[in-house]
Amino acid sequence: MLYDGAVRYAVRAREAIASRDIVAANSCIQRVENIISELSVTLDRESSPEIADCLARLYDYMLHRLIEANIKKSVEPLDEVIGMLKDLRDIWRLAARRVNDELGEAGLSLSIPAANA
Repeated sequence: MLYDGAVRYAVRAREAIASRDIVAANSCIQRVENIISELSVTLDRESSPEIADCLARLYDYMLHRLIEANIKKSVEPLDEVIGMLKDLRDIWRLAARRVNDELGEAGLSLSIPAANA
C-alpha cells in the first residue's frame, strides 16, 4: 500500500533530521512527496468528486508541510504528515475489510494487506 511506503519514508526523514543527516532527510522527504503526488493524480474525480476534492486538498496540504519540513529541516511538519498518512491508511484498511466482509457473504474475497505499523 502506498500509504505504508509514505509513512516509512516520512519516519526515516524524521530520524534523518533528528540526526542532522540533511541528504538522507531530503531524499526521504522527496520520496514521500512523490508518493503523495501519485496518490493525488490517481484520484477518481468522476466517480466521487466530493471525496476526490477533499483528498486532493489534504494531499496538497501534506505536500506543503513536507516542503516546509525539508526547507526548515523541522520534524514538527513531518509528525503532522505522518499522523495524517497513518489515519488515511487505517481508514482505507477499514473500508477494505468492510468490503471484504460484504464480498465474503457473497462467496467472494478481497486481498487486504497486513498492517505494518
